[in-house]
Amino acid sequence: MFEEQVVVITGAGQGIGAEIAKEFGQEGATVIIVDFNGENAEKVSQEIIEKNGKAGSYQGDVANYDQTQETIAKIYAEYGKIDVLVNCAGITRDASLKKMTKENWDAVIATNLTGTFNFIKAVFDKMTAAGYGRIVNFSSLAGITGNFGQTNYSASKAGVIGMTKTVAIEGAAKGVTANVVAPGFIQTPMTDAIPEEVKNKMIQGIPVKRIGLPADVAYAVKFLASKESGYITGQVIEVNGGMHI
Repeated sequence: MFEEQVVVITGAGQGIGAEIAKEFGQEGATVIIVDFNGENAEKVSQEIIEKNGKAGSYQGDVANYDQTQETIAKIYAEYGKIDVLVNCAGITRDASLKKMTKENWDAVIATNLTGTFNFIKAVFDKMTAAGYGRIVNFSSLAGITGNFGQTNYSASKAGVIGMTKTVAIEGAAKGVTANVVAPGFIQTPMTDAIPEEVKNKMIQGIPVKRIGLPADVAYAVKFLASKESGYITGQVIEVNGGMHI
């Protein structure tokens, strides 16, 4: 499905991002993983290669504009192009508004929102010049409905939606689409730490009656990143089992 395409995925050293990277690897893409943890990025890259896929990795802080520009320049120099950008990198620093510090606000906005901007900015001109590109950004259910204790996270993820819609407008006539995937309650190391009683109560509130899997999110990303999705842009695809309709 992605044979001869170069796919860059941020935050793919673990969790949902790693699953997305592996899915693209199985579809023939050359997968470039950028993660704050370089060892994790290299590990996922090697797992893809061991399954006869093509992959590479870079250590990088998505919140660092200059470093992002340098990383993307290196990728273009080595691989010649970037067909797909998936902005999956994100962090949480949860606290009620009363207890939230400016440091935790700044950190989440810098990674989740500014980090997404940094990577889009680094690839957008070359994608439009090439007449083709797929950008898939990550929001969250919290960015759509809000969530107690996540003022910073919800704001960052709502901002990603607004930014994506504008990028979609600016790129549409030049063959570049931009869309958002907004996961709900997905099984990750973070959700594994939730007590079973609490987790089961949350699952009962999901119409499909199960927690989402990273693969569920990866399938949505692959579709939005495909050539076949060219008439879909500026949209938010919620992968949440019906939690928000």
